[in-house]
This record gives sequence, C-alpha cells and structure tokens, in this order.
Amino acid sequence: MTPSAPLTLFSVVIPARDEEESLPSTIEDIFTIFTAAGIPHEIVVIDDGSRDGTWAVLQELKRKFPTLVPTQNASGANGFGRAIIWGLDHSRGDAVVIMMADASDSPHDAAKYWRMLNEGHDCAFGSRFVSGGEVIDYPRVKLFVNRIANFLVRIGFNIPLNDTTNAFKAYRRTVLDGCRPFLAPHFNLTVELPLKAIVRGYTFAITPISWRNRKFGVAKLKIKEMGSRYFFICAYVWLEKYFSRGDYRRK
Repeated sequence: MTPSAPLTLFSVVIPARDEEESLPSTIEDIFTIFTAAGIPHEIVVIDDGSRDGTWAVLQELKRKFPTLVPTQNASGANGFGRAIIWGLDHSRGDAVVIMMADASDSPHDAAKYWRMLNEGHDCAFGSRFVSGGEVIDYPRVKLFVNRIANFLVRIGFNIPLNDTTNAFKAYRRTVLDGCRPFLAPHFNLTVELPLKAIVRGYTFAITPISWRNRKFGVAKLKIKEMGSRYFFICAYVWLEKYFSRGDYRRK
C-alpha cells in the first residue's frame, strides 16, 4: 500500500439530541480507552436542538474530560445529517470517526479504526454482520429491514460491504473533503458518506465490530420516515457511479 500522510488527531464526531442520560458513560469510555491507547483525539459532541439537559451535562463533562469539545448545531435546522456536518465543519482532526451518543458503538472498535487508517487506508468500515461481528439486543423488525436494505445496496453498487447503513465509520479528512457537498440532512447521510467514498475511488478496509442497544432514551431513527430519503441518496450516488464518467473520482 502506498504510504499516506501520518495522522495527528482523531476527531470523534457525536450528534446528540436529548441524550443527557447516555452521554456521561459514552464520553468517559471513549476518553479512557483512547487515552490508554495513546490516541491523540478530540470528542466533538453536537447538541442538535435538545430539549432536555444535554447541553448542561456537556458543560459539566467538559470540566472532567479535557478533550471534550461541546458545540451546538447553529446551522438553522436540526437533523442527524445536519448535526454530523456541523461536527465535521467544527472538528480539527485529519481523521474522523462518527459515533453514536447512546454508547451503541464500541470505543475499542474506534481505536481499531485509528490503527487501520494509520496503516494507509482512506476509510475504515465496520460490519456487525461478518465473522467476529456482534449485535446485542437488536430490535427484530429493524434488523430485518436492515438486512434487506444492505443487501440491495451491496448488489446495486457491487461492493463487498454488507453494513453500509451503519453510521459508525472512520475517514481521513481528505476523503470527507473529496465527498463534498453533502446532500443528506437526516440519517441517510450514513449511506451517502461511505457510498460516495467508494464510488469516488478511495481505499477502504472492513473489520468486524460490535453493537449493543441503548440503555437510556429512545432511538431517533424512524424507518417509515427514512425509506424514501435513503432511496434518494442511493439513487443519486448510483447515477454518479454509472453515468458521471468518473468526473468526481479522486485525482
């Protein structure tokens, strides 16, 4: 593999809406594991219009964890995708990992992503559905829909990744800059980012990861609301893949 520029800072981007109960353990686990692994990092948590005490909790946590960078989405509109884009725009790392506020993603897996990026990969993608992967307490209906959606994406784009819809992925900053502008304002950003990266010719590696259901609060993803939005983004990137004649591929 051709040597890539050494990485200096890993930005953890976490969108948070009404996550006052989940954030303390999530932030503590990331900080503890990254510090023990010697990973230079910042934890950028985006308060996306919370109506509970999320912002106050973040201010308190900031006094305990010096790498925490709380920010509020001031883009003028809320939404999972908008919050992530706000976090990307307000993070400093030359590598970024997107994680959930509810502690469903393992910081140990995020540390593995950092090592994979430092091996020279442009992207580090995890899968919960390969040998060594694990899901704990996944709602059955969502699991069924997830597997169908990911199968269709894998076939439509002819890619080996079977967990495209999972937000928990890591990218070099050069990849994210090369995938702009971002179109998806909601959870469909989770497929826009990896599909654009793959279609535009960035390298990636896949590793098994684990996922566990949240302990506090309720999930924000509403399947009925997101179906058409996922389809739109997939169709958009599919058209780029097969009809743009490589105009947007990395040079």
